[in-house]
Amino acid sequence: MSVSNAGAPSETLPSSVVPAGSENVIRWQRPRFGLTFWLCVVWLVVLATTAIGARWLPLADPLETDFLHRRVAPNGDFWLGTDQLGRDTLSRIIFGARVSLSIALAASLLSAFFGVFFGLPAGYFRGRLEAGVVGATDIVLAFPPIILLLLVAAYGGASLTNLVLVLGFLGIPGYTRIARATTLNFAQRDFVTAARAIGASHFRIMVRELLPNLVAPIFAIVVLSMSRIIVIEGTLSFLGLSLPPPAPTWGNMIAAGVSELAFHPAISFVPAGVMFITILALVVISDALRRASDLRDTAL
Repeated sequence: MSVSNAGAPSETLPSSVVPAGSENVIRWQRPRFGLTFWLCVVWLVVLATTAIGARWLPLADPLETDFLHRRVAPNGDFWLGTDQLGRDTLSRIIFGARVSLSIALAASLLSAFFGVFFGLPAGYFRGRLEAGVVGATDIVLAFPPIILLLLVAAYGGASLTNLVLVLGFLGIPGYTRIARATTLNFAQRDFVTAARAIGASHFRIMVRELLPNLVAPIFAIVVLSMSRIIVIEGTLSFLGLSLPPPAPTWGNMIAAGVSELAFHPAISFVPAGVMFITILALVVISDALRRASDLRDTAL
């Protein structure tokens, strides 16, 4: 379906809509991203690449202890030094990136999938379906997340799969609201009215006309959500609800160095610095994507 609404006098199209073949879908206008954006992209690409290929890189075993090289400052043999057990900090950061990025990406995609699955029909059909979906999201938002995490940790254990499932579940209400709000914004547009006029089914309208318009805002939120989940995973490590030590996660590394802050602060500050740069990069990229896709926050 490709019906242009460019000639409608009562509606002003945003600059991000490009009338070229598929005018019913938000198009990005060759956004001009600055140097900061591309530096953030490079950082994430390098971090993700090294994390994926960590097994094949000449790195020390992140779990191997060496009591002869405890608390070593950065040097030619240990580029980022070692911790209180003599474990190589660089190796543990790279292997920890695999955990943090995997949890963040998997949980965000899980939340986005179910958020669109519930939010798109709710915004399109309205009525009782919308009321039910909104009520369910309010219930999930009102439930204390720490209680759910404690229950899962107590009965299912603190595993990678459980973390992804719990964090993904807790993120569904936010994506549902965004999907619903965006659908409400487009459901009354001319191209949807034209699709109804030619007899298109509800399923076809949702999939072919409305779903493509959710891609840009949802993708921007996925990137932002990844930064939030990385922070949550680090926080859970202090509560013993993340992967248990000696698993090389950024949160465990920061927690393990708390007792050494007075004399060897680098044990905690180095992984904390890597986490900070990664979160900052994700936030900058998300904000740039949001502006490029002309996401309307007021619709929420």
